[in-house]
Amino acid sequence: MSLAQQLTQDMKTALKSGDKERLSVIRMVLASIKKSEIDNRGPLNDEGTLEVVLREVKQRQDSISEYEKADRQDLADKERFELGVLHAYLPKQLSEEEVRAIVLETIQAVGASSKADMGKAMGAILPKVKGKTDGKLVSKLVQEALS
Repeated sequence: MSLAQQLTQDMKTALKSGDKERLSVIRMVLASIKKSEIDNRGPLNDEGTLEVVLREVKQRQDSISEYEKADRQDLADKERFELGVLHAYLPKQLSEEEVRAIVLETIQAVGASSKADMGKAMGAILPKVKGKTDGKLVSKLVQEALS
């Protein structure tokens, strides 16, 4: 079952069970997917759908930090709930040790040796871990490895 089909199925389940908050989040994601399909002039594959979900996750994370800075805990909690719903549609997240192993292996493979090679290393690593970990963690681990 594709990610879009899973979202549609979960929307129907939330609708039948009366889970309005979850239903709202799923509808929002489906609307973003539909907008991307219109922008791209065609249906999205699973990778494109995952990119939309990742974009929504990033928006929630940014909103949470902004709401916390503004001392709006009620809105931050709402965003955290939405983030929790969205995480169910992401691939299994990698542990820090698994990411570190990928980083070290890739740095060695591309021949990066200094911080000047960070862009080259990040360019090779990010496609391998897309959707499976946070880019900030990857960046931190690459900086540590190249120091």
